[in-house]
Amino acid sequence: MNFTEINSNGGVEGFCLVKSLEIKKTAKGVPFLDLVLTDSSGEIGAKLWDYKEDLHGGIKLNTLIKIRGTVSMFNDALQLRIDRVRPALESDGVRMEDFVPSADYSGAEMYDYIFDTVSRFENGQLKKLALTILEQNKEKLLYWPAAFKLHHAIRGGLLYHTLSILKLAKAVCDIYPSLDRELLYTGVILHDVAKIQEFDVSETGVVSGYTVEGSLIGHLVRGAMNIEKTGEELGIDKELLMLVEHMVLSHHGEPEFGAAVRPMFLEAEILSQLDLLDARIYEISQAVSETKPGEFTPRQWALDNRKLYNHGLKETKPKADLL
Repeated sequence: MNFTEINSNGGVEGFCLVKSLEIKKTAKGVPFLDLVLTDSSGEIGAKLWDYKEDLHGGIKLNTLIKIRGTVSMFNDALQLRIDRVRPALESDGVRMEDFVPSADYSGAEMYDYIFDTVSRFENGQLKKLALTILEQNKEKLLYWPAAFKLHHAIRGGLLYHTLSILKLAKAVCDIYPSLDRELLYTGVILHDVAKIQEFDVSETGVVSGYTVEGSLIGHLVRGAMNIEKTGEELGIDKELLMLVEHMVLSHHGEPEFGAAVRPMFLEAEILSQLDLLDARIYEISQAVSETKPGEFTPRQWALDNRKLYNHGLKETKPKADLL
């Protein structure tokens, strides 16, 4: 743990994230808190004895706290006895991104870039549709992950994935000027927004599971439903709205991968291919980064059960240069 030593007897202080928390009682019936605390370096079990709700009730799951206490060995593992604790304050200058796996850019930076891109659209209907849906979902978009376990399953991963595809789409449109740039950009920006309704996510940006709606409907269908509802409220042309809905419904490419239909026009096909490309780049880079140069990864079930080779010629950590 990245605590600061304050004496030679195991005394430490610092900031950490409350990963788990349970109120228990001693043999004499005195309440205490049993916690698991974590930061970017690892985690540690902790105890707060003589728990008093009026004094310690502000200590909650998935929040940042500042602690002072003593680290010692217990049952062959380090354990922290907490002497003083309080919630982290804005003035402390600590960020959730420093305590959980996170995108390389802040949610605000990525959101602003995407929002600015849409603000420059010449097609007023696509502009109104995309800006409205972005604004409706801004609060959660700033920290939402893109997946439960696979690509971009990190805090801010949904915007990271979306912005990566948007930059790829811009490059493709520069090469092929016959594409409808703004239609493609709209499909890119809206294709995964309904993941906000698909996952259970705490403010840490970590997925704990799927919602009932996520399991029964999924983000492709829910996304198209949201686009249709918002588009009708805004008076968007039905034909144009149908094109955007089709891009969302078809962006997984094949029915066996969850697509409701296969892509049936060029911009929809490009969205599907770029979505797959960005996901594959991230997943392969992530898998190889955990393997030494000159060695193979275990078989990756999400990548056609392939073993992957780390050639060691470049750093393999998944990172996109976006801003």
